[in-house]
Amino acid sequence: MNIEELREYCISKKGVTEGFPFDEVTLVLKVGGKMFALANLDGEPSVNLKCDPELAVELRERYTSVTPGYHMNKQHWNTVMLDGTIPDPLIKAWIDLSYKLVLESLPKVRQREINQM
Repeated sequence: MNIEELREYCISKKGVTEGFPFDEVTLVLKVGGKMFALANLDGEPSVNLKCDPELAVELRERYTSVTPGYHMNKQHWNTVMLDGTIPDPLIKAWIDLSYKLVLESLPKVRQREINQM
């Protein structure tokens, strides 16, 4: 999966916005105003994704291209190198999980608004 495919997949989800709040090389994707994916556009492509803490550790142990979240809470975030070693369906499943975790952390009223989009 390349950055363009990742971006297209993320913005196809309900309520997603994108922007560059930190710098011009970090694409931030949010749902309900909260980050669920941060894509590095400079150098080797990668994405930071929110993850269940136990699963985060398991994925780091299983895949060499998954590391603790760069500049993030390492208990809840992983950095995934988009180097072709992880199949696209698996990356999409991790994006889905990150999106779901963030969406579920929003107030119920906001969740309903997004789900009705």
